[in-house]
Amino acid sequence: MAATAPADDRPDPCPAAAADSSQTPPTPDELVARAVAPVKSAFLRPPPVRDTPTNEESRASGAVPLEKKSKRQFRRERKQEQESVSRLCVAVGKTGNADACKYGASCRFSHDVDAYLAQKPADLEGTCPFTVLEQPCQYGLTCRFFGTHKDNHAPSENHEINPLSKDIQKLLWKTKYKFPRASAQIKLLGLKEVVKIKANAAADDQRAEHDNPDVSCEMNGDDKTESLCCPPVTVEHDSSLCEEMDKLAGEPLVDNSVPCPEPRASKKSKVEGDEIHKNEADTYDTKAYPEDPNLVNRLEVPSNSTSSCRVDLVATPHLREKKIIDFREKLYLAPLTTVGNLPFRRLCKTLGADITCGEMAMCTNLMQGQASEWALLRRHSSEDIFGVQICGAFPDTVARTVELVDNECSFDFIDINMGCPIDVVVNKGAGSSLLNKPMRIKSIVQASSAVTERPLTVKVRTAFFEGRNRADSLVSDIYDWGASAITIHGRSRQQRYSKLADWDYINQCAQKAPDDLHVIGNGDIFSFTDWNRHVSGSSKISTCMIARGALIKPWIFTEIKEEKDWDITSGERFNILKDYVRFGLEHWGSDTKGVETTRHFLLEWLSYMCRYIPVGLLDVVPQRLNWRPPSYCGRDDLETLMASESAADWVRISEMLLGKVPEGFTFAPKHKSNAYDRAENG
Repeated sequence: MAATAPADDRPDPCPAAAADSSQTPPTPDELVARAVAPVKSAFLRPPPVRDTPTNEESRASGAVPLEKKSKRQFRRERKQEQESVSRLCVAVGKTGNADACKYGASCRFSHDVDAYLAQKPADLEGTCPFTVLEQPCQYGLTCRFFGTHKDNHAPSENHEINPLSKDIQKLLWKTKYKFPRASAQIKLLGLKEVVKIKANAAADDQRAEHDNPDVSCEMNGDDKTESLCCPPVTVEHDSSLCEEMDKLAGEPLVDNSVPCPEPRASKKSKVEGDEIHKNEADTYDTKAYPEDPNLVNRLEVPSNSTSSCRVDLVATPHLREKKIIDFREKLYLAPLTTVGNLPFRRLCKTLGADITCGEMAMCTNLMQGQASEWALLRRHSSEDIFGVQICGAFPDTVARTVELVDNECSFDFIDINMGCPIDVVVNKGAGSSLLNKPMRIKSIVQASSAVTERPLTVKVRTAFFEGRNRADSLVSDIYDWGASAITIHGRSRQQRYSKLADWDYINQCAQKAPDDLHVIGNGDIFSFTDWNRHVSGSSKISTCMIARGALIKPWIFTEIKEEKDWDITSGERFNILKDYVRFGLEHWGSDTKGVETTRHFLLEWLSYMCRYIPVGLLDVVPQRLNWRPPSYCGRDDLETLMASESAADWVRISEMLLGKVPEGFTFAPKHKSNAYDRAENG
């Protein structure tokens, strides 16, 4: 699959940068004080001269084309792509038989095997990842390693969990999935349900996979093995899940909605509110769905009184009744947007991570049944302690999503993101914008914790605006609201990723937290000394979440467990890349689309990994996350190539693993979150 990595023998010394003899070179301590990596002088070199890029380099670096295409051109190109012989029918590609598709001439995909093989790119070097596992390859003729296939008829074993069922997806499309627990809790809290029913729900009955060929082939990893050429069908609402909920509830609930309670009246005292709920709790047991259909109405607080938000809801399982996860001193891989996909998490598990969490999924997208968003909830069987992270702006939306994933997915805990700094999330009232709305945080946590018996965790930043910290005001109450752990990123939203994380403030928050609440610190963990200083040095911090440190060097988990600064060679790093590519091909597929999807996410990862400076090249160890690397060369050609900040060099590395890029290939990194970069780069 991959080219042999160059030897690790040290080449001729790099040409040192021309220095003014009248000036004394800065000492390592002076460089560290200026946040510049103290690379040994023998490896320094002048910055490369950046000439005017050629057309090929411009395409590799993701330059924007000069000519902007119109919508009509895009539609024409999309239609031509659909009619292309390269879009071979899945059933035909899997078997190699043009008559294998049961839809025959009505199938909208090509059945011309000879034409497909004539334009198919040459096979890649290496062996099909499914053949290595002694499993039949599900991609057949379309596999880029077709020449290595063997006649193996053993049943294939899928190690991935949490696929999106087509039946559930259709219910979500038609807004007919029911949420009895979330609706009851929202009503008990006296909150409004903001439910949007699609006006054209009847038209969704005509939706068919045949007209949505990519619905099962989303980039982030939804199942590509299902048939993509089904004729239009009419879906009837006959779900055993909803029938069971109707039985438990005593009478059918209105599809996806519950009448909004009356407007809140003036608040009564906390004691009076507590008495109201105490009397109700003594009379009724509603830990499961209520058998009495009028129970929800009877448990609703009268319109002339509203209880305190601190009281336990009747149907809320107490934290002691929930499954307990001990986060203490476990290596926790943070949920990482784009790069924290299933293959990357699987790689980190092999390198020592204890806890993993899926990428942030937006509640509204999950509720709409978007396959690409549900792919973010996928779990590999090796992830023994796994959490899903969701993000939403309103209590009813988040509570419904919690109930949905609790019913349909396998996970150990659920994390609510209240610290995302991205503009598109903040502008919708979600993420770190919730830090300005503490009462909404309270409602979200209370409503969400009431609909699941699995642990609920919350991730926040120190504040929204710099210098106005308010995370410490949450930790004293968030356990009472229903959370079992809180992760505090030691930066404000305004700060994004600039400057160092404020661990003094994280410790201050931990001192205010209840004894039973796990406080997890986050920010700038980049070595085992950082880990020991923050975890072992503070009895109140349960563990640290490792984010960008794992992106730059995923072997940080091995370093922490072995308590060493690993001077990893370029060959060992290349082998880690090969493992990632193998995991990616197993996850996204070994056909052309799967190969290019694996390449895309590999390049996204390399845009972070290039910031690693080998231990043997530093005058001061360990490397800090905010150090700016000078222009330097490595101990061999491959190490020098891996240190390049040029997208064209990242593409070269990907070609060593996945073959030549297709014609017209472009790539531009999605994120610019360098610790020393401008704050607005996020």
